[in-house]
Amino acid sequence: MRDFATAAPPFDAAFLHDPYPVYRRLRAAGPVLWRDDVFQGAWLLTRHADVELALRDPRFSSQRTAGWVKRIPGVDASFAGRRAQAGLDAFQRLFGSAMAFLDGEDHQRVRKAMAAGFHPTLVRTLRADVERLTDELLDGLDARAGFDFIAAVARPLPSRVIGLMLGVDRADEARFMAWSDDLAAFVGALQPTSDQLRAAQRSLLQMVRYFDELLPARRRQPGTDLVSRLLAAEAAGEIEPDGELLAQCAMLLFAGHETTRNLLGNGLYTLLGHPDAWARLRADEDGVTLAVRELLRYDSPVQYTGRRVAADLELHGAMLKRGDLVLAMIGAANRDPDRFTDPDMFDIGRRAGSHLSFGSGPHVCIGAGLALLEADVVLRAVLRRWPGLAMTDAAPRWNGIAGLRGLAALPVSAS
Repeated sequence: MRDFATAAPPFDAAFLHDPYPVYRRLRAAGPVLWRDDVFQGAWLLTRHADVELALRDPRFSSQRTAGWVKRIPGVDASFAGRRAQAGLDAFQRLFGSAMAFLDGEDHQRVRKAMAAGFHPTLVRTLRADVERLTDELLDGLDARAGFDFIAAVARPLPSRVIGLMLGVDRADEARFMAWSDDLAAFVGALQPTSDQLRAAQRSLLQMVRYFDELLPARRRQPGTDLVSRLLAAEAAGEIEPDGELLAQCAMLLFAGHETTRNLLGNGLYTLLGHPDAWARLRADEDGVTLAVRELLRYDSPVQYTGRRVAADLELHGAMLKRGDLVLAMIGAANRDPDRFTDPDMFDIGRRAGSHLSFGSGPHVCIGAGLALLEADVVLRAVLRRWPGLAMTDAAPRWNGIAGLRGLAALPVSAS
């Protein structure tokens, strides 16, 4: 493996602030690279064609949680004792039961059960609700005094939208976001710590407990929400009861919030940092739809995703062994010059090439349409209200999460 190791730059604080110079050097170093310093050893794919291959080819498996968690440094000491190990085992089972970590027939079965809730026709009917929720948040802001766009809009809005779809109480919003933060820090770390694992385990189990308490009432009085749809799928034998059902509920709450939050924050930050693009959208609001797709390519909320090698294979001369971890570096693939002309240029009129920010193949993001809708609604609303909006901090804080890139804060104001 180490024949394909690289002396590439470290994944340090500079990388977390701006990963794209590192990606350029990784792509130049070779198409398949081994790194010891991520997930206790992994292959990195940074070119668009190879990343897409890993996302589409069944030789790269999504069933990758078994073993990964227990190889985290310090986990043995942190989870000593029968009770701690039982909690860790429960965490692994729930994590591994989520649709994102299933393959083949199991994945198809669960995805089919969930797909109706994200059908394009249904998502389009949500536009009025998303506009209402956006207006509620924006109405309470004083742009002259300034506000933090992440805290005021990007963080709460996706939580309220997915909460509405799941049929959960908005009064629990703060808990949802805190649980999501813990899972994001764990899922998005290149080398998770035992402390991050503990926090993620605690939050996932609390999310599951929340839905476990909700399900009896929803069984008695089903509605049209996603939880009721999943219960109907359970009754039809399409989703297994208990763990598998609860895992889908919990991960929907997490995934529906975290990535869209970062799309909104990264998107506004990029637009305000490119005044010509902001001016073009002020003059032609209908350009927002195409601009959102370029925002996803230019600075993807999801920077990488993992796969396990299902059977030994050779790729560009490197021998990948069954069970090896592969990181498909989406952020790097979206800036591949072999796929995109002037890839480091932000161009809201770009049409050529296809970004991989929503994945590709069987696991393409089931909520992509919803994320696009939320970004479209929010950016149009901000443009209309505050065409003169500007950042009040030229170097806002990033969240420091390598895999789920986003801003911790984005202070803005408008005169």
